[in-house]
Amino acid sequence: MTQQEIETERLLMRRWREDDKTPFAAICADPHVMKWIGTGETRSPEQAAEAIRSFEMEWHTKGYGLFAVELKETGGLLGFTGLSTPYFLPEVLPVVEIGWRFAKQSWGRGYATEAAKTALAFGQNDIGLGTIVGIYQTGNRASQRVMEKLGMVFDRETVDPTCGRAVRVYRTK
Repeated sequence: MTQQEIETERLLMRRWREDDKTPFAAICADPHVMKWIGTGETRSPEQAAEAIRSFEMEWHTKGYGLFAVELKETGGLLGFTGLSTPYFLPEVLPVVEIGWRFAKQSWGRGYATEAAKTALAFGQNDIGLGTIVGIYQTGNRASQRVMEKLGMVFDRETVDPTCGRAVRVYRTK
């Protein structure tokens, strides 16, 4: 069984709970948060709940997935980070992607980097994954900076066939 709860200095990365649905729905309903995800459209509470179900399914089927990330100081959900299979971009398969999505009010505090660094170590050291990629829509400088802080390097620029938007792929060295 893989480790499914990890603490960092400020964060608890854990599996998803029923009480995460409402705060996660609020994150997914924020147009600032969703600007660089897919078509940029916000998600309904039902779509956010379905996303949580799919995150949990990946944990069950693969032994890794996207962690819910909460701030230890308050217990509040900040968003997610972790590992998933980027089926939306078949040209990079078979690889695992590191990703994140955080509430706007938590931006600029280093939480994404702190959590992603821990998730990357989990994937490489605990799971034994080889190359891990990060994918972001061109223009999303914040995600680019996180990938660079993780030591990832530029691999290619391509188009996300699900939405027609340009994306950049970074990979671990």
